[in-house]
Amino acid sequence: MMSLAVLLLFALTMLMGVPIAFAMGVSAASVIWWNDFPITVLAQRTINALDSVPLLAVPMFIFAAALFNAAGITRHLFDLIRLAVGRIRGGLGHVTVLTNLVFSGISGAALADIGALGGTQIKMMREQGYRDEFAAGITMAAATIGPIFPPSIPLIIFAAAAEVSAVKLLIAGAIPALIIAALLMLQIAVMARMQNLPRDRITFSWPILGRTLLVSLPALLAPVILIGGLISGLFGPTEVAGICVLYALLLGTLVYRELTWKGLIEAARETVQSTASVLFIVASAALFAWVLTIDRVPMLASEFLLGLTKNPVLLLLMVNVILLVVGMVLESIAAILILAPIFTPALMAAGVDPIQLGVVVVLNLMIGLLTPPVGMSLYMVSIMAKLPLQRVVAGAIPFLIPLVLALLVVTLVPGVSTWLPNLLVK
Repeated sequence: MMSLAVLLLFALTMLMGVPIAFAMGVSAASVIWWNDFPITVLAQRTINALDSVPLLAVPMFIFAAALFNAAGITRHLFDLIRLAVGRIRGGLGHVTVLTNLVFSGISGAALADIGALGGTQIKMMREQGYRDEFAAGITMAAATIGPIFPPSIPLIIFAAAAEVSAVKLLIAGAIPALIIAALLMLQIAVMARMQNLPRDRITFSWPILGRTLLVSLPALLAPVILIGGLISGLFGPTEVAGICVLYALLLGTLVYRELTWKGLIEAARETVQSTASVLFIVASAALFAWVLTIDRVPMLASEFLLGLTKNPVLLLLMVNVILLVVGMVLESIAAILILAPIFTPALMAAGVDPIQLGVVVVLNLMIGLLTPPVGMSLYMVSIMAKLPLQRVVAGAIPFLIPLVLALLVVTLVPGVSTWLPNLLVK
């Protein structure tokens, strides 16, 4: 009964337009109070949820991404990739995918990638004759790489919620991210031929490419250093985040010398705002999940799923369908914190590797960022590009095809996500 009550209250507050963190917190707190649990439970559960070493990485990755943007480092990466692949047909689409792939090795978040790169990408595509829908769609689709490729904020949060190895889970995202990038570029190539997309008008010469590569090399080394540290065991996820911030500061002040005090303060302000939003959701979701746990929902869900089938592939496919629907209406971090403890026991009992499950869950929910009514990427790009929401949604639809294909590959072939972490981390 408690679970039914908290779900009904949550649905009611969401329909009233209450922000999701408030909706979860208020509905859970109301049920806790109504059932005469000690009010101290509210403080205990929220503090316990935030008292997590892996979560320390979240604000530092957000800060590092903001510093890279403030120091102009993202611009150097963009210029290099434009020179390398921009002159093929539909080149700026390929540039968008590859820039997001490189930048995702620093930011770890889809919305951070859109915020850092989206404005430049959309403006440049408009200037060179791309349709607004294409520019908006590829900007959003390419940003889904960020939360899959290491380091990844959603994967860190899944690791904390499901109590699995954060290092293994971060490494597990590398091959799926490359598959997503390859499928997106294949989609762009098909659309370039069908729609006669333009080529980039950038002036190319080997000396210019060499100089740009030299200037961009320190920025390109950032993901190499971070992923190498994870693989070698020198850094854990939290240490990697700290090194990322330090490296961004060194590049911005000593190498590129574009990071100003104003830029540093603005990056810190952006970090505080984003971190407060994420941790508020984490705390509220912890209360919400506690009510469900007290009412034995994870156990009942596990029994129900295993009662339907014990075939791991069928269970993963069912979870995919559920998550694709959930991703349309629920913010991704909240969904991870609520659903990971529910799904993980059942699927592990059926033989699904929790590392594979983590990548499947996060990729599902990143696809949800491109689907209405709660797709945050849709709203962010709509504001950034000054486009009506319906045109942004229309731009996203063609790029859902490669994203869903990548999801099926990760679902049906466990080795795509488990081979590399099992090889490198003992």
